[in-house]
Amino acid sequence: MLPDTIETKRLLLRPYQLDDVEGILAYASDGEWARYLPVVPNPYKRRDAEAFVARQVLLDRAVHPSWAITLEGSNVGGINLRFSFEHAVGEMGWSLARELWNRGFMTEAAHAVMDVAFSTYSSLSRIRAMADARNRASHRVMEKLGMTHEGTLRQNRLVKGELIDEAWFGILRPEWRT
Repeated sequence: MLPDTIETKRLLLRPYQLDDVEGILAYASDGEWARYLPVVPNPYKRRDAEAFVARQVLLDRAVHPSWAITLEGSNVGGINLRFSFEHAVGEMGWSLARELWNRGFMTEAAHAVMDVAFSTYSSLSRIRAMADARNRASHRVMEKLGMTHEGTLRQNRLVKGELIDEAWFGILRPEWRT
């Protein structure tokens, strides 16, 4: 299994805890933060943050590890991997508090998770991620991770009454650099 905690130059990634509710509520209440996240309730309330933390705590870390992203002890986001070991694939997802956007934090966290995953599982052949095709910031993170844009699935998901396009990116083990 992947480690419970991952430390980077500026961040600590660790399992979610009950005291993460306040931090999550602070950033998830921002409508701009949630614009491209289809399953985030709007308005976001305390019970939503509590339910989110409970779901993260209950995940099977062997197949779906999830970490709270912390900066100076405060929860500022989250990142997870969903493994499909039978297909040798991991799918990564993330979010970060809006006030920290465009400062390299998400790339730093995602790179650390990707490195740990490829280092731990020699059978892992690829890691992929997707984002709403309009979410250029997430596309930039994926590109900085060395991922390649593999395609856009047109009108692939119905989100809040609108069919959206999804951009898919991936990196293969031979392309990964530690």
